Amino acid sequence: MCPCSSDAAEQTADFPYAVASLLPQSGRMVLIDRVLEAGEGHITVELTVRDDGLFSAPDHSVPAWVGLEFMAQAVAAYSGYQRRLRGQAIDLGFLLGTRHYRCSAGSFRCGEKLTVRAEKIIEAANDMVVFDCRLEGDNIEATSKLNLLMPQDSQKFLAGKGV
Repeated sequence: MCPCSSDAAEQTADFPYAVASLLPQSGRMVLIDRVLEAGEGHITVELTVRDDGLFSAPDHSVPAWVGLEFMAQAVAAYSGYQRRLRGQAIDLGFLLGTRHYRCSAGSFRCGEKLTVRAEKIIEAANDMVVFDCRLEGDNIEATSKLNLLMPQDSQKFLAGKGV
């Protein structure tokens, strides 16, 4: 196991909240390490690719498709940050799909530092949101547009769907 297995609950001096306090995920499912910057309509996060067995392969890499989860967690951190600013509890959002996920690599190396920037480009009255996301690392670039449903109250939404 390489030294990139980390506790992803770090807080930076420049950002007031630990990542884990912004996400509905917990434990090993928190894959991003810190928020570098957030504002109205955007967020930038950083992570170190972990070799903790959750998504890692025997060759100490993580498949490139996990980049979609890194992007989705960046959006979740954005939502959590906005909710905290409004005094609301952290809530679930739902990744509905993606448009044109493209990645310049087939996998990410253990220990590699990546940044993800997510910018909100569409927000509809029916709680549908689209984020333009870019993941970057050393000679790596991935892009995608994520389609999400971000209801104000996920429990009410799920109860209304008979779930």
